[in-house]
Amino acid sequence: MAQDGDMILEGLKVVDAASFLAGPCAATIMSDYGADVIKIEPLTGDRHRTISGGHPIDHSWQLTGRNKRSLALNIAVEAGRDVLLKLVADADVLVVNFRPDQLAKYRLTFEELHAHNPRLVVAQVSGYGNDGADAGQPAFDMTGWWARTGILDMVHDKGVAPAPGAGGVGDHATAMTLFGAIMLALYRRDKTGEGSFVHTSLATAGAWANGLNLHAVMTGVDIAARRDIEGWSNPFSNVYETRDGRYLLLSVQNMKRDWPKLAAALGHSEWLEDERFATVRTLFRNRREAGECIAAGFMDLDLADALARLLDAGIVHSVIARNAEVVEDQQLIDNGLIVPTDETEPGYDRALATPIRIDGVSQRTPSRAPTIGQHSAEILAEHGYDAAAAAELTAAGVVGQVADGSV
Repeated sequence: MAQDGDMILEGLKVVDAASFLAGPCAATIMSDYGADVIKIEPLTGDRHRTISGGHPIDHSWQLTGRNKRSLALNIAVEAGRDVLLKLVADADVLVVNFRPDQLAKYRLTFEELHAHNPRLVVAQVSGYGNDGADAGQPAFDMTGWWARTGILDMVHDKGVAPAPGAGGVGDHATAMTLFGAIMLALYRRDKTGEGSFVHTSLATAGAWANGLNLHAVMTGVDIAARRDIEGWSNPFSNVYETRDGRYLLLSVQNMKRDWPKLAAALGHSEWLEDERFATVRTLFRNRREAGECIAAGFMDLDLADALARLLDAGIVHSVIARNAEVVEDQQLIDNGLIVPTDETEPGYDRALATPIRIDGVSQRTPSRAPTIGQHSAEILAEHGYDAAAAAELTAAGVVGQVADGSV
């Protein structure tokens, strides 16, 4: 990790007026690479701050709000919108998650902003896109990314109801899509001098993530529908339990090459003499029976032994890691994903880094996310508001400023 001045996006000004995860997370990636990100949030704070579920550390906010400055601003009133327009007058990027009708309501359509700042890149994320009957429908990643796109249809077995996906996964994937769009728009601006309106949605990003399976349907192969009838029938790409109650995932793509290796690794080379499993054709025909044999073989082994045998045999596999194990995974630590922050307090002494690596370019050391309106005074001063004007905005309920730890 590096300090300011060693940053590829140093000098880039980003106004993050989005809420919750997907849009703000795209801004976080830019802040990690040195951009000055001004977080615009209501005087009561971004609702994202409230999803920590009563835990002592607001873990989600710390991840997505880090390395930003907070301006508490009421953009529902004219004076608040005027402040926002002053901020974007010389900004490079504005990130929003407003619907098209809200963009019009708040005078934040691309046409209006482009006239105000022709170099501005306006980046919008939505639930279902800006066109069509569902354009204004609200969504979270559970609904727009996981459910609407068929992903949950792919991760349940015959006769088993789909379970809710992991929270934030779709938001983080969509954030990467929006970040890529912003970088493309900045590249275009370098060529033309003009800003752009870029946008994506939870649904389009989720459908793209599920693209392998959706494209199969387009060509006449509906894997999810087949599974609803047959169940999951591929024993070579499946989850198995070990004797000590842990789970691992096999991913064998070349049965002819790897079936003998797998049988030997599990201590059952005699399976190769079984006429049911003697050739790839008969093995596939009797795949359910083969799966039962594999399952029994793993139940004779503890996880550590099973993993060692699969590694020695060259079989592609992975433990189903528990979250508590992932944050201690030395491989991830060695590759710079889990890094120390600039604080030593328990609960925020480590963080997840942006998972993009550019040789010779460093990321900013994660700092604690701001409190509501923590930087309101300095941001107003930077944009031409003297102390009297800032006090007037505060008294009118347009701006929130930190005083004795509160707004």
